[in-house]
Amino acid sequence: MSKNKTFMFAMGLIAGVVGGIVAGVLYAPKPGEESRKELKDAACDLYEKHAPQIAEAKKQALESVDLMKYKLERQFRKLSNSVKSKKMQKAKELEDSETNNNNDNEFDY
Repeated sequence: MSKNKTFMFAMGLIAGVVGGIVAGVLYAPKPGEESRKELKDAACDLYEKHAPQIAEAKKQALESVDLMKYKLERQFRKLSNSVKSKKMQKAKELEDSETNNNNDNEFDY
């Protein structure tokens, strides 16, 4: 299994476990304070049991974000340079056409 698929599976698994815990606690017929305490305890237990996996998932997510940011910045620079190049080309064409028009008008008496 590729690294990305493993990461996505782990994130889905964690989301499913957290969702199940939350649903179980919220639908249990207990007072609000007791439910919140159980939810907090369950979240802490989940974090303690799966801290290495959570840390790895966080690391992979941050790496993916950094890679995407780098790719987007690179594409933006390419686009920006392309626009600048087109502007310079258009300005040069305009300058050349004005120079040609001035040269033609010099000898029109």
